[in-house]
Amino acid sequence: MAGEGAPAVLASEYRGRPGAVLARLQALYPKLIDLSLGRLEALLARLGNPERHLPPVVHVAGTNGKGSTCANLRAIAEEAGWRVHVMTSPHLVDVTERFRVAGRLVTEDALVEVLEEVERVNDGAPITVFEVLTAAGFLLFSRNPADLVVLEVGLGGRLDASNVIPSPHMCVITPISLDHQAFLGDTLEAIAAEKAGIIKQGVPVVTAPQQPEALAVIREKAVAMNAPLYVVGQDITVSDTVDGLVYRDALGVLPLPRPGLLGTHQALNSAGAIAALRHSGLAVPEAAYAGIAKAVWPARLQSLHGTLAQLLPEGWELILDGGHNPGAGAALARVMTGWNDQPIHVIAGVKQSKDVGGFLEPLLESATSVWAVSEPGQHMATSVDEVIAASGGRAKAGPTVREALLALSEQAQAENVGRVVPPARVLVCGSLYLAGVVLQQDGWVAQ
Repeated sequence: MAGEGAPAVLASEYRGRPGAVLARLQALYPKLIDLSLGRLEALLARLGNPERHLPPVVHVAGTNGKGSTCANLRAIAEEAGWRVHVMTSPHLVDVTERFRVAGRLVTEDALVEVLEEVERVNDGAPITVFEVLTAAGFLLFSRNPADLVVLEVGLGGRLDASNVIPSPHMCVITPISLDHQAFLGDTLEAIAAEKAGIIKQGVPVVTAPQQPEALAVIREKAVAMNAPLYVVGQDITVSDTVDGLVYRDALGVLPLPRPGLLGTHQALNSAGAIAALRHSGLAVPEAAYAGIAKAVWPARLQSLHGTLAQLLPEGWELILDGGHNPGAGAALARVMTGWNDQPIHVIAGVKQSKDVGGFLEPLLESATSVWAVSEPGQHMATSVDEVIAASGGRAKAGPTVREALLALSEQAQAENVGRVVPPARVLVCGSLYLAGVVLQQDGWVAQ
């Protein structure tokens, strides 16, 4: 299964030389639905089972906060001086963003080399692009020395391609909410059961605070697998102080700086990452946990300063977030509540099949204005009219991000003739696919 959308990753979403290989492989997409890991397991066996020859693995599943948790895990480990492999999905602009090999983004040459090897070994057998990418990541990681692998689930958990890992060192489950119901089920219990499918026999698991019905499913799975369970908010707490955060668990108290990632919810994401490493049995120096202050992750309340940002009046902020489901909308709404010192203009573009109204509803109370957009390059974008309808008629047609930004700027200038335009914030949100288009237009390059 894949990232934000359907389990079939479209090769048309990829650019450059890796995209050419993936376009060929797209033709091998299985004609019959096979909800198992057998296809990938057979391919990996022919590749020499690279998934069994990795450094210690932290496996991360959940609905919201997976990427941020992975970013915190990486930041802590690198603060300890460790070399870290990271596999995440989806990418925003370029497929190379999915693979960080011993601390560095994979080069296009290295990625093409392993993709062509996977293609050759697969020898025309049915396979999905996401399975190919997962196999390529395992090959890269098995052939380059490192101290830790941070592995993000694409979709679900139980049947996700990443779940071929036989025995990770630690499992993490981030907040679960309704998303991907067509593939995971239409209740929190059903979705939680899919996410909890990453829990392995005897492997410790950390979970973020969950709704009671989701937590009950996770706890039942952990008991069945004899897996020690640590629950943020119960076994683990984190609180704000004037100087930063204070983390507490059975191992003691950690005073910490504020997370590098913005938003009140990032304290909990940081706590999950810290707990995962503290209870993993790995020798992480206590001072390394301050690495959360250095965590970076694009399209998570990311401030933009490039081409698009320059369309706005001086002093205005342009902020990008890839949140796209009701849980993410609620988290953004809490952030917006703290932005009450300035007007907030929301520009939203949501992927088809998402709960557009459920995402937008929490945002409307704090929004000065709402603009509906559908970018030409935004994969499976909901139409502008549908976004407007989901907002209860509140939103105006952008109809693109650039046009919405220009309209906001012109409106502000017209309302303040002869005066300095007062500051405001513009939040672009609703889809990781939209975020990718916006980053590309703004001139962002992954580091």
